[in-house]
Amino acid sequence: MKPTSNFLSHLNPSQRRAVEHFCGPLLVVAGAGSGKTRALTYRIANLILQHKVDPENILAVTFTNKAAREMKERIQKLFAEQMAMQEYGEKYDLLPEFDQGKLRSRVYRTVIKDMWCGTFHSLFSRILRLDIDKYVDENGRKWEKNFSIFDDSDAQSLVKEIVTKQMNLDDKKFDPKSVRYAIGNAKNQGFSPKEFAIEQPNYRGKIIAEVYSAYQDKLAGNNALDFDDLILIPTRLFQQNEKVLDYWHRKFHHILVDEYQDTNRTQYEIIRLLSTNDEGKKSWNWDNRSTFVVGDADQSIYSFRQADFTILLGFQDEFGDGLEDDNTRTMVKLEENYRSCENILEVANQLIENNTQRIDKILKPTRAAGEEICLFKADDEVVEADFVINQIRKLEEENPDLDWGSFSILYRTNAQSRPFEDLLVKYQVPYNVVGGFRFYDRKEIKDILAYLKAIQNPSDAVNIQRIINTPRRGIGKSTIDTLVRASQELGTNLWEILNDETSVNTLAGRAAKSVNNFAGIIKKWQAEIETMPVTELVAGIIEDSGYVQDLHTQGTDEAEDRIQNIQALYNAVSEFQEENQENEESVTLQKFLEKTSLSSDLDKLKEGDAAVSLMTLHASKGLEFPVVFLVGLEQGLFPNYRSMQDPAALEEERRLCYVGITRAQERLFISHARERRLYGSREPAMRSQFLDELPEDLVANHHQTRQGYVKISTGSLPKRSDRNAFTSNTQSDVIQNWQVGDAVIHKTFGEGEITHVFDAGSKTSVAIKFTNLGTKIIDPRVAQLQKIN
Repeated sequence: MKPTSNFLSHLNPSQRRAVEHFCGPLLVVAGAGSGKTRALTYRIANLILQHKVDPENILAVTFTNKAAREMKERIQKLFAEQMAMQEYGEKYDLLPEFDQGKLRSRVYRTVIKDMWCGTFHSLFSRILRLDIDKYVDENGRKWEKNFSIFDDSDAQSLVKEIVTKQMNLDDKKFDPKSVRYAIGNAKNQGFSPKEFAIEQPNYRGKIIAEVYSAYQDKLAGNNALDFDDLILIPTRLFQQNEKVLDYWHRKFHHILVDEYQDTNRTQYEIIRLLSTNDEGKKSWNWDNRSTFVVGDADQSIYSFRQADFTILLGFQDEFGDGLEDDNTRTMVKLEENYRSCENILEVANQLIENNTQRIDKILKPTRAAGEEICLFKADDEVVEADFVINQIRKLEEENPDLDWGSFSILYRTNAQSRPFEDLLVKYQVPYNVVGGFRFYDRKEIKDILAYLKAIQNPSDAVNIQRIINTPRRGIGKSTIDTLVRASQELGTNLWEILNDETSVNTLAGRAAKSVNNFAGIIKKWQAEIETMPVTELVAGIIEDSGYVQDLHTQGTDEAEDRIQNIQALYNAVSEFQEENQENEESVTLQKFLEKTSLSSDLDKLKEGDAAVSLMTLHASKGLEFPVVFLVGLEQGLFPNYRSMQDPAALEEERRLCYVGITRAQERLFISHARERRLYGSREPAMRSQFLDELPEDLVANHHQTRQGYVKISTGSLPKRSDRNAFTSNTQSDVIQNWQVGDAVIHKTFGEGEITHVFDAGSKTSVAIKFTNLGTKIIDPRVAQLQKIN
């Protein structure tokens, strides 16, 4: 089949240059919304139609199954369109559905079926099905071709068994989840157990390496691989077996990799081996061969998954000609953006220019300027949520082209979703939490609520069974089953058994002490329901349950997110108490639980697929929405606290902000709060440094208090010298020389010690470690803070 004369006419010059590239290496730097998927699909079609490349000699690697499906569908339609003109003299879309189906079926048989297109894991597991019997690892472990692939749950169970039973380790110091995470990171960096022990020579590293080795023994014994092995083992196979590598190198003439900035070191190595046959650069032969990678360093936001964007930055030196951007023949930049209005792109461009580790490029608009970007300053997170939800309701009502699915709320952490969800429920606006659970459906929230429900209603056996061994107290399933069976035989509820120490001692055996301790917690707080403020009640239950303490010992990012969510639940209780303080009869645990139950029920509201999307910025990559609300732009939140003293981490936070901005097509709203409730108390919040990097002439600044809404200015931000105009004047407005180690006293939090000073000078914030409260970031200009001599 020959391509039609106008086959590439839909492409812009840069896209066409990338698509028509035939042999040799090429890096395509594809800006947000620049049509990278179109470039990839047209390139594959051009290789087959123009250069007669056999589809089975093409390897196209994507990072998600969704992206692989989309690529195949686009290629299928592209070929069907070519066939329609040649065989019917008619456009594909105008043909009867039957004829369209015939063409698609033929394209599948002749093109799609033989092409290797999929994720790293799907493609290389396919190779292992053919060749894994030729592999032997450093300890002599072997696998057969009918290997199983263990999912995360299977893998976690194996690690837990090794940690707690086989090696008898303290699972507080060596939490199985954090150990499993460390093993996964080691594999993504290409380390075997022995290599990991050399890389991490400390005591903890040595122990994890031993668990890693035992884990590989278990996997081999089960003839099983985990998800990370699907990349590591073919890489090792290629490194140790020249014949196997040479076969696959000769098979795949043209290699394409999407989202190249998200590759890790193991993925990079396997692409390098397939491309070069592990020969030196001077020996590389690019006749009828190519390596075509597409990515954008400015959208690299997954370092926590071991993604290494410097792999993309090093492509020109590793594979390319290494020449300057204007002279190189091995790099093409896709800079024309087809997604966003001009003002949104200008804001994104000016922000990302502050990063140093990047390939210089500018997103060029193909659309009109559009509306100004709205920068909204709220008194607190409640006012912020109120503004966002009311804007959504107003825009949806006034614009017939918009439905609920046109809106997205993007935040840095999952814990921020709660006030937005509460208002969406209140106004019965359908919504979805993308890539996560709704706030009240999250495990840690359901666990804490189960404690509260058990205290409010001890007859609730379902919630008691949920929490009796959560966190773990050494109360096994057989003990719980014995207690439940006894209650059923006696015709009473489970609590009647737990509430009787003699019965527990009789039935629970060695677990009796733990069961009685649990029952003691429930009884203690039951006695306080009628007299104690709800906030104190909830804080006490969280403390006595040991739930947060258990998460702290895990030391993982997931555990930290769960802690933040529990803090958000406590904030919800504080808010509930404040809102109802004039009617004390309404401020009860029972009323709060009714409120959360109502939220859970109304969360299920749906109107087809049209629903407001709530998601973290990490989950938003690859998506786009007509209207985007980017919320919580405050120091310590976004950028997050951990990145503020690490230049590389701060640049990743800025890339994350860039990704959020470039999700917007028509309208962009950015918000921050003057103060935010953390750990139940209100703390001053400092606006994000990223806001100072936006072009002032494209941003309209607004402010809203609990009493009303004010537009501060049109088209510009306050000048730096005026930034204090919207904060309280206190004695701390006088510039002081805050230093690490200073002992200070705060009116609300008491005594503490400064551990970090940020942006010293007239614009200072400090991190203070308070006794029993942990570390808080505070703006001395608005906080009542004094040094202790």
